[in-house]
Amino acid sequence: MSGCCSCQPPPFDGTSPAYRRALLAVIAINAVMFVVEILAGALAGSQALKADALDFLGDALTYGISLWVIGKSISTRAYAALLKGISLAAMGFWVFGSTVYEVFVLSVPKASVMGIVGFLALSANLISVLLLMKYRDGDANVRSVWLCSRNDAIGNVAVMLAAGAVYFTTSAWPDLIVAAAMAGLFLWSAVQIVRQAIQELREERPAHAH
Repeated sequence: MSGCCSCQPPPFDGTSPAYRRALLAVIAINAVMFVVEILAGALAGSQALKADALDFLGDALTYGISLWVIGKSISTRAYAALLKGISLAAMGFWVFGSTVYEVFVLSVPKASVMGIVGFLALSANLISVLLLMKYRDGDANVRSVWLCSRNDAIGNVAVMLAAGAVYFTTSAWPDLIVAAAMAGLFLWSAVQIVRQAIQELREERPAHAH
């Protein structure tokens, strides 16, 4: 019995009405911002905006999966997180590949559109981050939601910085550099999510063995 005193409680698994409401709000925010940014990215010719728009779409879809698996078994939640990690990695590779392609085109994006939409996206993501802040240390499923929202906010700041750099340099390079950096952030977050999901799956197997 004395050994139980040192046991840590299991991480938050998302089973609370407040978390469900926060997640639904964040899903709606991401879906709306995907539409706004993909149109703005096409209008401005910005690779960074398009990369961020795809991130919004990926988040909306994966958050839907997160909502669906709440309350299910640890393995189901971990497998869902694993799927999200793999999809995030695929998105990172796609953004990186398309950025390399754009290097050979180097059309200068419209800095004004980048800046305005980047500010709107940052505002949307800061709201999402505030809604999810207290749930950032949950299980792999819950933590993946937090990491994606945090990445979005970081990405939006980067897009705004790129917009300023594009304006002052009249060059496409700042936009491409930010898109490549965002791809790297996607990949690093994917590694974190996959690692935690695999660890949770490993920890659950001995429990089932008993």
